[in-house]
Amino acid sequence: MTAYDDDLRLAHVLADAVERVTMARFRAEDLVVESKPDLTPVTDADRAAEEHIRAQLKRTRPRDAVQGEEFGSTGHGPRRWIIDPIDGTKNFVRGVPVWATLIALVDEDRPVVGLVSAPALSRRWWAATGSGAWSGRSLSAAKRIHVSQVSSVADASMSYSSTGSWRKVARHEEFLRLADDCWRTRAYGDFWSYMLLAEGAVDIAAEPALEEYDMAALVPVVTEAGGRFTSLDGRDGCWGGNALATNGYLHDEVLARIGTADRSPTG
Repeated sequence: MTAYDDDLRLAHVLADAVERVTMARFRAEDLVVESKPDLTPVTDADRAAEEHIRAQLKRTRPRDAVQGEEFGSTGHGPRRWIIDPIDGTKNFVRGVPVWATLIALVDEDRPVVGLVSAPALSRRWWAATGSGAWSGRSLSAAKRIHVSQVSSVADASMSYSSTGSWRKVARHEEFLRLADDCWRTRAYGDFWSYMLLAEGAVDIAAEPALEEYDMAALVPVVTEAGGRFTSLDGRDGCWGGNALATNGYLHDEVLARIGTADRSPTG
């Protein structure tokens, strides 16, 4: 038993309910797609899914704050649910099954519960602080997952979303050199890179520009599986605007190669 068992069970209940909303709209011929001010797509399914989760949280956790991609932040307090109703909206729009609902609980700015539900893949991953990381269709049908033990970049598999996006943090050339030195690279992208890492199928996953709602649910799964999750400047957690996750063995070397911390001599 851990302090967050009830919250983790609630996250599963939320995921069960929202899957019915998102799967009903996946590949729907009348799916409504709009552009947000930042020119990223949003669908009627994104909004309906987040509204559904918020309504259930209002009933079951009325004292908790809620932060979501589509409707911002409501409430105050040390406990905050962070929601991405559909991570991978571009895939959702195009009929690609790699998308997921991300549900996280943050307590005192520490992600303590994370659940990633990818119903079109028939997969779900979850973790709570102290409980380990798991994958399966439900709490009763689950397998514990662990990161790999690969300790050399030359033997590592790396996943990412795109190469060009690394220009945003002035690490494009550094990223390409790292990719060349890895045994294998694939652009699985979005949440899937990090879940494959937690399962031990990928050893390095990184993205140069992310929001808190993209990352909060991923952090407990990766860390409870034995990995590390930091920003590119080395800060633990999901607060740096970008992400580097590894199996732990490779983290310091990869951070030194593509990280953004100022390592210039001082004094």
